[in-house]
Amino acid sequence: MSIKLKEFNEQIHRSKLENFNLDLCNNNSTELFVKRDDLIHHEVSGNKWRKLKWNFFEALKNDCNTLSTYGGAYSNHLLATASLGHELGINTRGYVRGHELNPKSNALLERCKELDMDLRFIDRKTYTQNKFQNGLCVDGKDRLWCIPEGGANRLGIRGCAEIIEETNNDFDFIFVAQGTCTTSMGILSVMNPKSKLVVVPVLKGFNSVNAMLKLNQRHKSYFNQSKIIVLDQYHFGGYAKKKSYLVSFYK
Repeated sequence: MSIKLKEFNEQIHRSKLENFNLDLCNNNSTELFVKRDDLIHHEVSGNKWRKLKWNFFEALKNDCNTLSTYGGAYSNHLLATASLGHELGINTRGYVRGHELNPKSNALLERCKELDMDLRFIDRKTYTQNKFQNGLCVDGKDRLWCIPEGGANRLGIRGCAEIIEETNNDFDFIFVAQGTCTTSMGILSVMNPKSKLVVVPVLKGFNSVNAMLKLNQRHKSYFNQSKIIVLDQYHFGGYAKKKSYLVSFYK
């Protein structure tokens, strides 16, 4: 396991800070950079890897045999947990929102099942009541390390802080998409005092500041509202929604 963990931790070096050329923005007075966390892992999207890293280490430290977490039918966090658990030889359990679903409901859930994740489909009320489970849990003979929905805990925030710690931390503005606020809070906790954090919620009607405050209350991170700028008009109708002109842009 120690060799696998060493290799796992070294994957972080694949992330690069690249100068990004965009004719509309780059000029003599502006430099634009992109932190390429998408290069860290072939199946796990970058910030998901960050949020899981210290949770994995803590699970092993506490002799847990299973990682347990929560997610919706299209949760990349569930897939990330299943993939890294499979890679490191740790059992994974995923509680999925929607008791009407099953492992064949979509390609993402099928992939989680292929990666040996124990999928448990629960009704929405039960899901909402339990999605913040965090830390060591015992279920019969199983010692579970419970990770909240989206990896939104103190360890996830710590992992996301490393996104900035790996740079020279000399930016006027840092832009990040926002879902659970874990990445936002990690960046906010370590960024240069002169920087502003610009958050772009992916959810329609999402109150970024309140959500960040709640996460801060649960996990005692750093919060300074004066450092935050919210751009909440770019959700394109809600999570995973898109418009034709957005597709044209990124193609």
